[in-house]
Amino acid sequence: MEQAWVGDLIRHWRNDEAGTYRTWFLWDARIKNFRSIRRGLQEVMAEIKADTFGNAYRGSSLETVLDSIAEQRQVFKGADHAFMWKPKLRIPDIYENRPNQVAFGNFLDTCLCCNTEEHVIEAIQKLDRATIKGLGPAAANLLYFLHPTIAPPFNTAIVRGYNALTGADVKLGRWEQYLAMRRGVLALNLQYRNLLSNDLGAAAAFLFEVGTGRYPLPERQEDGSLDRWRSDLDQVRAESAASSKAVAAAREADHTHTEIQGWLRDLGLALGFQVWIASNDGARSYKDGRLANGCLDRLPAALAEAGAADAIRLIDVLWIEQGGDVAAAFEVEHTTSIYSGIVRMLDLALGIDGAAARNFFLVAPDDREGEVRAQFARPAFSRVAELNLRYLPYSELRDHRDAIARFGNGIKGILAIARLIRPIMSTAQDVTGNVSGC
Repeated sequence: MEQAWVGDLIRHWRNDEAGTYRTWFLWDARIKNFRSIRRGLQEVMAEIKADTFGNAYRGSSLETVLDSIAEQRQVFKGADHAFMWKPKLRIPDIYENRPNQVAFGNFLDTCLCCNTEEHVIEAIQKLDRATIKGLGPAAANLLYFLHPTIAPPFNTAIVRGYNALTGADVKLGRWEQYLAMRRGVLALNLQYRNLLSNDLGAAAAFLFEVGTGRYPLPERQEDGSLDRWRSDLDQVRAESAASSKAVAAAREADHTHTEIQGWLRDLGLALGFQVWIASNDGARSYKDGRLANGCLDRLPAALAEAGAADAIRLIDVLWIEQGGDVAAAFEVEHTTSIYSGIVRMLDLALGIDGAAARNFFLVAPDDREGEVRAQFARPAFSRVAELNLRYLPYSELRDHRDAIARFGNGIKGILAIARLIRPIMSTAQDVTGNVSGC
């Protein structure tokens, strides 16, 4: 694939305000969800090992993970469809067939623990040999979040884009076809490494755009001229940037998320706390400076040395007492998965001595309260009962933050406007169970 126009097309994709490079690959919440998805897959594997996984997709720990993946904007929209139970076809056959379920669990166990390309491919080949009806390369979307430099995502649009770009004839539904395409994606990634990324999500997102037909490929011309094609591509990009409602919604969501973090930053500082802003958000513009202005530039030692430090650094806002203890932790969930925020809270609470007695808040739009409470009904979140986790609606924070900053003392004011959430308890194994020897 040495055509010069391929590089031109990738450059157009990178510069397209409405393209997946800017709206998904560079999206901060994309990376934040990796750890929570991994944690959820550990729970799936642990339940299979303990034979408590159950025989239905709805309400399972796997549904929780797939919901989070399907929220990863364009590229993963519909990623959960392949795992939904289809009773007439009895697929995917991992809910009612115990040996198949165990094979799937072993596949997850191997891929959770391994760190080499060789072991990942061996796990894929072993799963393929199990010939589990209905469980095909869509499972690579799980692998991507475990090994983003080894396993590219896989869906219909990506396959179409790959075939259109390379002239290949990859078919859906077979692992051998996925592995063949993977080799081609790695070659594409190597050839255009200055334009793509070690994270194969970039190459997959580019192929996704080609596969949806959003970017036209050049027609063969006798004189080799590509001027007309480049002009058409410029027009496509200009029109999409001007008219895309999705882009506007994504930007508004990111803006709102930053604004809420800013409110919490200013309130925490006014109440005398040290404030930590998520490490990947601190450089964002807010008011006349950066979001992290006036905040800690490093976590206190007890947090920085914790086993879950990488996840703790990504919590949206922490209020920290002068001695280094966490007074309150806040996750702002404007449009992203509530699941990932809960998992980061658990990492903090269960990874630091005494942290479970602290105060944890999910800050979300008023109309997401039902969704928050529905998530807490899941058996996977039974351990959250120990956190005294509260739901803080945007409107309450907006209406009362100035008064709390002026007259408040400690966190009493914020506790007064938040709503305590008690999850429905279950006998199912909680998310902190013995999940793996990794």
